[in-house]
Amino acid sequence: MTSLLLRYGATLGCAIALAGCANHLPQRSDQEARVERTLLAHDLRIDVGEPGNLDQPRRRVHVSEIHRYQVTDWLVTRRYDRYTPYQAWREAYEIPLGAVALVAGVGANVANVFALGHLPGSMTHGWISYGVAGINPFMNAPANGRAEQNLASVERTQTGQREETVNVPWANRTVEVTAGPKRYPLDTDAKGYLRIDLLESPFADQDLNQVTRLGFFAKDEDDQSQADAWLPLAPGLRGRLAQARALIYDDLEDDSVAQWVQRSKRLRQLGLPQEAEELEQSLIELTHNDPELQRDYLEALRRQR
Repeated sequence: MTSLLLRYGATLGCAIALAGCANHLPQRSDQEARVERTLLAHDLRIDVGEPGNLDQPRRRVHVSEIHRYQVTDWLVTRRYDRYTPYQAWREAYEIPLGAVALVAGVGANVANVFALGHLPGSMTHGWISYGVAGINPFMNAPANGRAEQNLASVERTQTGQREETVNVPWANRTVEVTAGPKRYPLDTDAKGYLRIDLLESPFADQDLNQVTRLGFFAKDEDDQSQADAWLPLAPGLRGRLAQARALIYDDLEDDSVAQWVQRSKRLRQLGLPQEAEELEQSLIELTHNDPELQRDYLEALRRQR
């Protein structure tokens, strides 16, 4: 008796397992073009500009970084196994529909004999396949609308390979500037430019008479790539710098209007017109609260020009 119960139990278990059979659908695949970049080299470059000698107090030095990549093009193909999951309650309408489809499929195959095989396969084979699945109480009819899928395989095919160079600014990074024994950490701007002005801080506080060149050093702490460059100072620049500093910064408020005009005139004679214009603008702003003094200064500037 126990053996008989076990046998019936095993049979029932198999039937329950069969009841969960999924109806497999045609495999689906999709393709995706992908690009992979492998860094081959990373270099820094410092361009001190032209002319090769620094003959003016100001200079824009450009710092850039160059990435060299190996670029590989891939075509990725993914294949998916698709199936219709089993839901028992659907058999209530699938069984009668399956019977109708089965009869229609048999009829279509008979008609196809007289049509010399010209009827579409969706009628001769598709209706019969749907009907067989529909009348099977342990399997649902195939349905794309509620199909599920699992990734079956991934295939990668290389379609090309090349080298690519990307040059971008060394933006908002620190560059060490050397002037004689002094070293100054200065930052580039968003476009990778380092603005040097020997009449402004930090150089304005240093005696540059013994400095013959400026040095620039950049280093990437991530991969230790680095670059350096040197910018010689023109022979006459150091003497002009000493005079220009005195004209721009020494005792402006104690001078007369005529002395102010003489200062800007002398800066132009030294070949520093931009510095002369900035000095004149700062003196106009300085006399903003004394309209009479400002008027006298502007009139003196007009006469001088």
